[in-house]
Amino acid sequence: MSVDVNVPTVGESITEVTIGQWNKSDGDFVEVDEVLCELESDKATFELTAETSGILKIIAQEGDTIAVGEKICEIEPKEGESTGSENTASESTSGEAVSTGEIEEMKVPAVGESITEVTIASWTKQEGEYVEEEEIICEIESDKATFELAAEKSGILQIVAQEGETLNIGDLICKIEVTTGGGPSESTSSKTEVKKETASTSNSGNGQYSEGHPSPAASKILAEKGISPTEVKGTGVGGRITKEDAGKAQKTAPKSAPAENNAPVSSDPRNSRREKMTSLRKTISKRLVSVKNETAMLTTFNEVDMKPIMDIRKKYKEPFKDKHGVGLGFMSFFTKACCMALQEWPAVNAQIDGDELVYNDFCDVSIAVSAPKGLVVPVIRNAEAMSFDEIEGEIIRLATKARENKLTIPEMTGGTFTITNGGVFGSMLSTPIINAPQSAILGMHNIVQRPVAIDGQVEIRPMMYVALSYDHRIIDGRESVSFLVRVKQLLEDPIRLMLSV
Repeated sequence: MSVDVNVPTVGESITEVTIGQWNKSDGDFVEVDEVLCELESDKATFELTAETSGILKIIAQEGDTIAVGEKICEIEPKEGESTGSENTASESTSGEAVSTGEIEEMKVPAVGESITEVTIASWTKQEGEYVEEEEIICEIESDKATFELAAEKSGILQIVAQEGETLNIGDLICKIEVTTGGGPSESTSSKTEVKKETASTSNSGNGQYSEGHPSPAASKILAEKGISPTEVKGTGVGGRITKEDAGKAQKTAPKSAPAENNAPVSSDPRNSRREKMTSLRKTISKRLVSVKNETAMLTTFNEVDMKPIMDIRKKYKEPFKDKHGVGLGFMSFFTKACCMALQEWPAVNAQIDGDELVYNDFCDVSIAVSAPKGLVVPVIRNAEAMSFDEIEGEIIRLATKARENKLTIPEMTGGTFTITNGGVFGSMLSTPIINAPQSAILGMHNIVQRPVAIDGQVEIRPMMYVALSYDHRIIDGRESVSFLVRVKQLLEDPIRLMLSV
């Protein structure tokens, strides 16, 4: 008795598929689990395997679009062969995944007290793919950090929210069709991999599976649009052009031929593109505007002769690194100087909370770091009690995590004062914006050789402008100017930092 092979359910929102390519011909003998053909949906490409061994009878042809559940082909078992049901039963008891009928809904978890929405950054697993419990299936980003989402159960993944989609806390992200017995057994997995590799090799050899080659369905769509496959970038297996790629493809405007007699060729430079703002960028925008509108922000400036610090670094940089394993940078000097000045002028380290002023006896210094997805400000806790090497080590640790988008919420909240260094990008002077709810921020700038008066003589010195932006509701002019003068004094005479005088 022949076995009917129907279009399987490949995803919650997928109702039809297109036959991409047959790997076997009508009348061929096929083995159980051997890949028969490729099915293309509007989201991905899937492989259809034989449910039993036997003679293949093809019903749906390449390029045909058929609904989920419809018959694709038949397999006539050879005389004496089983239909595969015994096989399936034995395999399911020896490690194959079997659906329990349970659907596990995964929702956006609470990732921080002040975070109300997240964006799906990227899926690490595909629709219809088997996932293990606790396996990472996607990354979600909030306005403060990026988090990894792990599968809550083992089973077949059904993606609900797409990459780039913004969801509220508690919204549905995906579903998992729970299975028992684990994933495919080792022997089955190995056999499948070998078959896939064989199919891939044979296909690439005949040009049907090569990069830039359209599937039958895609080829039909491109032909209707009058688009050459060379104009389309394939996202399928091996760079193959799928039905979805063809549907999105737009005909490229022909390039104008070069004018005769070497006349200049005009090209239109007025191109523009749109990108959706990330949650992080939207929140940064809102907070910066809010600070400008809700604080009485003012900026005071001074300049620092960096020669004493540069001389110390030149003399002790290598011994410092050999002993502590970290470089001796400028940031540790500025952090130490700011901590001493903050303890002398506590209003600069304070913040407003309703009708009260909150003064802090500790210095949690936020360090502004330019990360791939935007500006972040991780915090060095109790910086006033740290040594130079401890500060440098903590800066390296936090900056590395920031650039890898691995900072946690606790590492980014609770700072009392911020230091930002625009000088690394070449900024000579700026008015930094306060990092609310803090009341002040110090801006460092580039070091420039300038003529200055030293003891009545003009000398060329490495000078840096420093800026202190502060909330005038908390900090008076006397306190802000005195704070910055104290920072200047400590930096120009670094021995004071060592002796705390």
